[in-house]
Amino acid sequence: MHIETLKIFCDVARLRSFSRSAEVHNVTQSAASQAVHQLESRLGVTLIDRSRRPWTLTPAGKQFYDGCRGLIDQYGALERRVSGRPRTENAEVRVAAIYSVGLRHMREFVEKFSRQNPAVKVHLEYAHPDRVVDAVSEGRADVGIVSFPPTRRDLDVIPWRREEIVVACAPDHPFARRTEVDPARLTGEPFVAFDKDLTVRREMDRFLKKTGVAVEVALEFDNIEAIKQAVEIGAGVSLLPAPTVEREVRAGALAAIPLKGKPFYRPLGILQRRGNAPRPDVAGFVRALRADGAPNDEKPDRGAMSTRTGRIK
Repeated sequence: MHIETLKIFCDVARLRSFSRSAEVHNVTQSAASQAVHQLESRLGVTLIDRSRRPWTLTPAGKQFYDGCRGLIDQYGALERRVSGRPRTENAEVRVAAIYSVGLRHMREFVEKFSRQNPAVKVHLEYAHPDRVVDAVSEGRADVGIVSFPPTRRDLDVIPWRREEIVVACAPDHPFARRTEVDPARLTGEPFVAFDKDLTVRREMDRFLKKTGVAVEVALEFDNIEAIKQAVEIGAGVSLLPAPTVEREVRAGALAAIPLKGKPFYRPLGILQRRGNAPRPDVAGFVRALRADGAPNDEKPDRGAMSTRTGRIK
């Protein structure tokens, strides 16, 4: 079984594409497909379920992919040690993150990391929380970033940062003139919420129920950008992580007011597959990410917000 055949299969599985894997290895798409067929014939199992659109890895395919990735990394390291050649090809760290992690912040972080680690290419993709979890679980992403990270036997969760939840409203809303809002005052307010199938919605519902608040859900969305736009036009108020509304508050489009009493936080976690030791480039990316998130583990400075002017100091 040739190592190049294993590499082609791994890239087919990783990229979810025969054609893209073929391009990576400078072969035809037919040759890439034939390489996978040869592996299936040799192993006597089906690695890819082609009856579905899009196709998926079979359980055997996932198991084989997991093992092959480790073998290829070990072979590459051994080859470099024996030959004395440094690693010349760019390593790639595949990152999947939820949209609300902060597009601008993540872009700036990735740019900084890439400058400090020019040999490491970072591929950053934003997706629905469930898709982020699946991407890490199925080996399509090396690192995942989600809020309220799940507890699963196949995943390791590394705490990253905590973001205080604030009341977001239009600048002309009565709440905007307050320095803090008692959760009880949300009762009866038109509320712009996350979709019910999202973990963040369930956690917020749990918080509101615990504090005895019954909001009037006016609209539901599956992403923060849509929620912010609805709040801007006065469709209702919402509860959102403070960092996600900083830009709008500075622009005067939204007001963000802390909740009175014990703060409510949204935890963000870093996901990695359990079982296999991460490659050095992935481990280095995670270390840098954790260091970048450390300051946010502390309670935000509530005095940094001025809701009367709609700006963050």
